[in-house]
Amino acid sequence: MTAPTSLRLADWGVIRAQGADAARFLHGQLTQDFLLLDRDHARLAGFCSPKGRLLATLVGWQHGDDEILLALPAETLAAALKRLSLFVLRAKCRLTDASAAFAVHGLLGTPAAEAWTLARDGDAVLIALPATPDAGRALRIQPADAPVPAGAAMTPDDWAAAEAEAGMAWVRGATIEAFVPQMINFEALGGVNFKKGCYPGQEVVARSQYRGTIKRRLQVFEADGAASVGQEVFHSADPEQPAGVVAGCGMRGGRTVLAAEIKLAALDGGSLHLGSAGGPALRPRALPYDLPPQD
Repeated sequence: MTAPTSLRLADWGVIRAQGADAARFLHGQLTQDFLLLDRDHARLAGFCSPKGRLLATLVGWQHGDDEILLALPAETLAAALKRLSLFVLRAKCRLTDASAAFAVHGLLGTPAAEAWTLARDGDAVLIALPATPDAGRALRIQPADAPVPAGAAMTPDDWAAAEAEAGMAWVRGATIEAFVPQMINFEALGGVNFKKGCYPGQEVVARSQYRGTIKRRLQVFEADGAASVGQEVFHSADPEQPAGVVAGCGMRGGRTVLAAEIKLAALDGGSLHLGSAGGPALRPRALPYDLPPQD
């Protein structure tokens, strides 16, 4: 079997949560259930503001006894760590930035596996991610001084395009507090547990799910020319008001593949464009997974 292509994700970091209350503390702060976390699975989760807006998106797993690691884009790490630390209070949980101790690698072309399953390879973990239509993907997190994974290297644009093709976007600096989890299909990707107890923003997230329809969703597109995370998207019939925002993007073969959060009503007719109603046109692509039905 050909080894997957890999990329050191230098723009990612790691938070360490250590102590007897680490799982319980994270369970009370994040959108996923950390009390039932086991050694064979990771958890996709969001950290929300009281208004239900995502401050950070991350993936967490058991690293050792009373220790959980959280990997996330570095541009959201410092603010998330600072805010989480405010709520520790008397909990037996110590939060630290452990980014210097670990290297996060993205792998493309891994064997098919259910998203968020976890395999261990010595001191490294391999976490399956949602796949593109053509290839499996994974995160490999290993000690910072460990050898680079075998296989050819890919470019940051290769990885970013694959993320968009998989219909997945992580909160970045330009999109902090831009989305309620469902706006980036987070519940469809396994990032929200609606049966667990309270966490910051839980009432807003639950209300979005159970009262009325969700009016905005992440969709996959292609476009000619470059895009950037946080860039607004406009509809041809409404040049004054943005219809959405780019949540993730990467270039491949001279074209941009992007995942954008879009008003669903804007998909019914007309055309969508980057930056302005006269900007590059977006060409829709199919999501590689099903969205929950709406009432």
